[in-house]
Amino acid sequence: MLLTMTTIELMDQSEELAKSITHSDVFIHYIGAKKSLERDSVAQDLIRRFSAMKEKHEEVQRFGRYHPDYDTVSTEIRKVKRELDLNESVAAFKKAEKELEMLLNEVSEVIAHSISKTIKVPTGNPYFDQMSCSGGCGSGGGCSCG
Repeated sequence: MLLTMTTIELMDQSEELAKSITHSDVFIHYIGAKKSLERDSVAQDLIRRFSAMKEKHEEVQRFGRYHPDYDTVSTEIRKVKRELDLNESVAAFKKAEKELEMLLNEVSEVIAHSISKTIKVPTGNPYFDQMSCSGGCGSGGGCSCG
């Protein structure tokens, strides 16, 4: 019965944490940026164009430089991607999305490290994620975990 009560308490606390996150300025800003992006017809057109170009690019990539449209498609996808990245709504959404991701990563890290400092938590940065202990301390590898 104690395990059941503990589990229920944990679930309640998890719901409270989720509610706190969804009421945070970071989340509210993310939702606003997402809605702005969805309403921006220019951005939506760019997203559709980029998706179509991605499909063409994947087809061309199967044959590489030997495909007759390789140079054209490669150049065009870079142009559309640049347009997409420079679009105000897209840039604002990406920034808000990154801020929300950072918040969630920080929360995950606090939770994990409150249990044990040796628990690996993804940082969102592949460089640092690769530097963590590979295989864990019990794997016989050269681990410098504290």
